Amino acid sequence: MRLCDFKDKQVINLCDCCVIGCVSDIIFNECTGKITDIIVPGPARLCGIFGRDSEYIIPWNHICQIGPDIILVKLTHEEAKAHKVIF
Repeated sequence: MRLCDFKDKQVINLCDCCVIGCVSDIIFNECTGKITDIIVPGPARLCGIFGRDSEYIIPWNHICQIGPDIILVKLTHEEAKAHKVIF
């Protein structure tokens, strides 16, 4: 799988079956070349006109399965709050 294959895949949380969003970027370890996190933009502000004010940085070890169209992750409500970065 190529890195560009991750872009625009929907991320779904298995704990509450909610769609978190689509992958916008990844973070990887430069020394090992391994992916450490995926980045999913948070909810849009006011109909998407003013952009987004947060994003989710989801650790690789929370990913359960990667399919052709979606990525399944397992995050509890508390973990989701902890991985949300507010600008």
